[in-house]
Amino acid sequence: MFQFTALVTLLSILFYFFTSMQVSKARVAFGIKAPTVSGNPDFERVFRVQMNTLEWMPIFLPSLWLFAFYISDALAAALGLVWIIGRVLYLTGYSQAAAKRGLGFGIQAAAAILLWLGALGAIIWRLIHA
Repeated sequence: MFQFTALVTLLSILFYFFTSMQVSKARVAFGIKAPTVSGNPDFERVFRVQMNTLEWMPIFLPSLWLFAFYISDALAAALGLVWIIGRVLYLTGYSQAAAKRGLGFGIQAAAAILLWLGALGAIIWRLIHA
């Protein structure tokens, strides 16, 4: 069973849902009517946090699950939590100013890359040693 990875998956979806709600709030606060996604830099930063999270989820989620399956549920979940922490830092930094998004982006990217590389390495190892 992969309880820890499942929990982190649900937390990542909850975070994405939260970013969606932030966009809805920002639309009202800044008077940006759908489908417009530009016109106010403060709104655009909130919108980009949501979109960037969405862009990374297809990289993160399969890598998370493959890592859990081939290596370790607990370690995958720990790296998944690091990814979520990176996303939260990205959100808080980018919400203040575009220049403040780098640390969070770097942390989440590193976590996703470690998950992907770990899964790839474990799969190749099993193919070679099967």
